Amino acid sequence: MRAKKFIPLVAFAVLAGLLFRGLSIDPTELPAARLGQPFPDFAQPELISGRQISVSALTERPALVNVWATWCYSCRVEHPYLLTLAEQGVPIYGLNYKDEPFKAREWLAQLGDPYELNVSDEEGSVGLDLGVYGAPETYVLDLAGHIAHRHVGVLDEAVFQRDFSHWFPAVASPAVAAGPVRARVQCDTGSRGAARRRIVP
Repeated sequence: MRAKKFIPLVAFAVLAGLLFRGLSIDPTELPAARLGQPFPDFAQPELISGRQISVSALTERPALVNVWATWCYSCRVEHPYLLTLAEQGVPIYGLNYKDEPFKAREWLAQLGDPYELNVSDEEGSVGLDLGVYGAPETYVLDLAGHIAHRHVGVLDEAVFQRDFSHWFPAVASPAVAAGPVRARVQCDTGSRGAARRRIVP
């Protein structure tokens, strides 16, 4: 009987430990479950043209795959830099994650379109297979179509030069900011139409 009295205390301790661990995890350092593996296959419509596309459309050369959505505040923050990278010749494919296609098309028409094509992942199935935590996230695909790197959060110039530039040497800057750099706005994990943001000092 005495042992039963301690069951609620033990359960509370376990839950408190899990909660503390969850709060202490830096989402920008989440492990990529598919790192080094092929990008998951899919059959989804392309956002602009509406034609069905598969993973073969993404694997012609080293490229970025950027997970974004109109409900994602942080995606708006990083969007100007994606336009800059596209102008510099970096191939960028979009994964429009859990979004409404017509809103996504309007968003790109207003802000500019840095993507060579966009996978419309309205139900989030591609993101689920990929292990997406939220938006924005950016992946590097190598020549073999394997996932070579994953970044969770806003992609800016400092992050690109630190973590991405050796895949795209033509864009690499000789002067990279010293010291560790973290994205100021972290990944939004809200559902469609309910974006959340967390500012990192």
